[in-house]
Amino acid sequence: MRIASVGRALPPHRYEQEELLEALGRVFADRFFNARRLEQIQRNTLVGGRHLALPIEQYAELRGFGDANDAFIRCGLELAEAAIREALARAGLEPRQVAHVFSLSVTGIAAPSLDARLVNRLGLRSDVKRTPIFGLGCVGGAAGIARAADYVRAFPRETAVVLSTELCSLTIQRGDASMANVIASGLFGDGAAAAVVRGAEVPATGPRILATRSIFYPDTERVMGWDVTDGGFRVVLSADVPEIAAGLRPDVEKFLAEQGLSLADVGVFVCHPGGPKVIEAIERSLALPADALARSWRHLRAVGNLSSASVLFVLRDALDEAPATGTLGLLLAMGPGFCSELVLLRW
Repeated sequence: MRIASVGRALPPHRYEQEELLEALGRVFADRFFNARRLEQIQRNTLVGGRHLALPIEQYAELRGFGDANDAFIRCGLELAEAAIREALARAGLEPRQVAHVFSLSVTGIAAPSLDARLVNRLGLRSDVKRTPIFGLGCVGGAAGIARAADYVRAFPRETAVVLSTELCSLTIQRGDASMANVIASGLFGDGAAAAVVRGAEVPATGPRILATRSIFYPDTERVMGWDVTDGGFRVVLSADVPEIAAGLRPDVEKFLAEQGLSLADVGVFVCHPGGPKVIEAIERSLALPADALARSWRHLRAVGNLSSASVLFVLRDALDEAPATGTLGLLLAMGPGFCSELVLLRW
């Protein structure tokens, strides 16, 4: 099983963090009375700029969850199509060669789901299997790769696509001045990514998927997620996230030991850029070299946290850099549940 390629798509509306800080200051002006503190919180995300699904002036025109979700479907379809087309082109494949689409999102809902709406747009075959997945959040990209690997392990002559479409900006809650919402409004951005996963009996280049592991942490349901309200998705984001991330090492070591490996054997780390404190906690927990998560830091600064799509963006960078043959890689992400997903790769 191999990850043959990753395609990426970002909305055309990019804003530097300074512009976004100014706009968010106006949004929270009558609810967050310490403007300097608001700015400090936002700057601490270390995000340099983000892409938004809509031009920034159009967000004030969204009258509620219905308008925001309509925009999610409209803009999300365009980005999802672009990401899949690029992924297939990079793998040298045609849409009709795709047997299964795993479609992930946590920032909008659609029935028919986005993957169903893409069948005609992309020219996918009529017997394509579809698995839309909602609710995985930041762990979704890694979990999607793992579930696609399960599928092509069972059907080694087939090809699966993992699609992640996240338009986080459309979930902003203007009336919520909680610390969680203020942090989220400065951290999360918009984008889509698609990964092509091929079975062992079809030709492909790219890293092999050697093993996967899902880990659920008991009694952590309120660490991260949404409260679904009349106004849409209200973010749940606990200060405990970095602390949980700091305890990742035993699970990683156990996973690797079962493959006869240790952390010292891993040459490439593909880590979801959850935020500065999360990345730092993972670096400390795994005792990583200073540059081991450079791709994650670079992605965070460039476009922010794209929820489930982010780890696929980082994976694309790793694919483009083409590690030496035989290099082992560990793809990892954490998200609502609270949970983590580990995927062991070999180039």
